[in-house]
Amino acid sequence: MRWLRSLGWTTCWTGRRPADRIAPRVWAAAGLAGSLVLGGCGMPGAPLPPSLNLPDQVTDLSSVRAGNQVSLAWTMPKRNTDKLLLKGDVQARVCRREKDASPCAAVANLGFPPGAEAAFTETLPAALTVGTPRAITYFVELVNRKGRSAGLSNGAAVAAGEAPATVTGLSAEMRRDGVLLRWTPVATGSAAIRLQRTLLTPPGLSRTKPERSPVAPLPEPRERTLLVPVSAREGMALDKDIRFGEDYAYRAQRVASVSCGGRTLELAGAFSAEVRIDTKNVFPPAVPTGLAAVATVGENGATAIDLSWQPDTEADLAGYLVYRREADGAWRRISPAQPVVGPGYHDPDVQSGHTYFYAVSAIDQEGHESARSAEAQETVPGP
Repeated sequence: MRWLRSLGWTTCWTGRRPADRIAPRVWAAAGLAGSLVLGGCGMPGAPLPPSLNLPDQVTDLSSVRAGNQVSLAWTMPKRNTDKLLLKGDVQARVCRREKDASPCAAVANLGFPPGAEAAFTETLPAALTVGTPRAITYFVELVNRKGRSAGLSNGAAVAAGEAPATVTGLSAEMRRDGVLLRWTPVATGSAAIRLQRTLLTPPGLSRTKPERSPVAPLPEPRERTLLVPVSAREGMALDKDIRFGEDYAYRAQRVASVSCGGRTLELAGAFSAEVRIDTKNVFPPAVPTGLAAVATVGENGATAIDLSWQPDTEADLAGYLVYRREADGAWRRISPAQPVVGPGYHDPDVQSGHTYFYAVSAIDQEGHESARSAEAQETVPGP
């Protein structure tokens, strides 16, 4: 027992004191069992190095330039390089490199909690807003409390240099087929126009009436972008992808593609002032076309005139109204109080030998009625 105590394992020995006289083989067996018992009590392994608590590197840094401002976005890691959860805010150093071999100039020193969606916007120094386009690259470095880091993030490049002119005079006007946007054209430059549309109507408060379809329309995204190419007419664009009854806001900016050091980057101007529009549907449906009138004689000899026309395709169409007159008489509505649903009507209230003139209009769910169609006439055969 003394040699066991000398090794410091007395608390692990669970056997009884052996007899005074034990054969050597028994002692050997006992020694083997003792070693097994000692091993089961947890022999100390190789010591682990202490954690440096270095935050993981940022790998999703992105950058966008608009005018003279650059906006950065990235995701803060939740763990350090030892896969342990980070605690408390993590220091984030933002730097900017103007050339591949140049040092990364400090831009900002920020703090964000682990796992946060981080963002930062820098106003470019005046020297980087003039001259020919060239690439600059941003990095983010996360450091621990001792100022140590696991390295820079991925690089996020933008184009420095003079940005395209700001869009001015932006306006929005409702049309039957969408929102017509206008702006002041510029005489020079080869930049496309990016239109950014924001849905302002709060969720659940949309005034858009559901279409008559068994499939409900998908929710409209809050943000949408429309790009007007350089080849399009400068100063005008039509946004056809709108829903009547919604409120929208529009902003516009000029965007050019530039070559910087063998790569193509986007160089965008500042956004224009915002314009808002309430897309009320004040437009009547299209005028029905293809109206035809045909006199018929039933099996019992009763006469009538059947009308048919081309159907309208408006999503908010409620139906049709049918009008009739004789010779130079006034128009009189002959269809019932509720609009006629389909593109056809049966007029049994006619007399033999009389000539009748017909016209049809379309009406939507808001009560807006179109102009009347071209006339169609038919004479009821005599007896």
